[in-house]
Amino acid sequence: MGKKTQHSLLLFLCLSGLVHHSASLVFWTAMVEISYIDSHNKTVEKYCECGLFGRNSPLEKTSGIVTLPKGDPKGCGSEPVYTRNSSSPPWIALVKRGNCTFSEKINAAKRQGAAGVVVYNVDGSGNSTTHMAHSDAAGIVAIMIGNAQGMEVVRLVRNGTDVQMLIDVGSPHGPWIDTYWLYFLSIAFFIVTAASIAYFVFISANRIYNLSMHRRAEKRLKSEAKKAIKRLQVRTLKTGDKEATSDSYMCAVCIENYKAGEVVTVLTCEHIFHKACIEPWLLDRRTCPMCKCDILKALGVEEEVKESFPAESPPDVTVITVAGGETMYEVPLTDPVSPDPERQQHRYDNRAFEADSEAGRR
Repeated sequence: MGKKTQHSLLLFLCLSGLVHHSASLVFWTAMVEISYIDSHNKTVEKYCECGLFGRNSPLEKTSGIVTLPKGDPKGCGSEPVYTRNSSSPPWIALVKRGNCTFSEKINAAKRQGAAGVVVYNVDGSGNSTTHMAHSDAAGIVAIMIGNAQGMEVVRLVRNGTDVQMLIDVGSPHGPWIDTYWLYFLSIAFFIVTAASIAYFVFISANRIYNLSMHRRAEKRLKSEAKKAIKRLQVRTLKTGDKEATSDSYMCAVCIENYKAGEVVTVLTCEHIFHKACIEPWLLDRRTCPMCKCDILKALGVEEEVKESFPAESPPDVTVITVAGGETMYEVPLTDPVSPDPERQQHRYDNRAFEADSEAGRR
């Protein structure tokens, strides 16, 4: 696994942990709507986003007639504490905070068939609310409202007024949901996206530019090489020439003997090859196939871009065989024994060629 993959996985795990941790800090408000008929026979409706869903409450909509517990307003105890039961029309229990856990209050109402439970805060807390944790009483809508709102409904119910209550899901709040964080995350996302696009464009443009420069350099080098190759000595072999009469001479590119009437090119290192064979070779490889002498460099053509080779790489060896499978000659690219660069370039092991060359010089 590469470093990039490891870093991406680590970042994903960290973000997953942050999201999971942040989810526990997110809370949902509740929309509370009450309606009743007052003493003047007029329908009164009140609406506010003043509730807070419990941590273990399903985020669902519910409604019913508000019902108070018998006796103790805090709705604690294992015995039936409400005058209604599961066969009654939908009803919502309204209980006061205190004396027992939230789970006990909620379960007491749930056992008798309440459609939801509303817990109002303790006296003196105004309209403040808090998060209710009721892990032992899940599966029923449970919210908390402020003491002032709760006491208002309690007074109406105690006076004999039927109060219809509707509970609906409000909006989420928390460190990762608040508007500030949404703006922050949006800006961060756009910054990262813009930086990634800019980096991609820069890398792509740089690669295209380098490729274009490389192609132009190659085109210019090939053009200069063609002009230089035209300056090489070219001759047509005659019937009496030693290259056309001896089997020891052959073109190292096509591995065929020379024949009278063929056009050959003499390189700067004095090796000869078929003209049609050596010219494409020099344009592609620029060195003599036999001694590895840099022919284009000898003709004044320099490469603008040179590849760097490992310092400890073993010397390359060109092995050419003829019919019969016997090795005719081996040409090392460099001579590791001799520090002389000229000797490294022109050293070759072609006994027949050396013998003929010495005979010719004599």
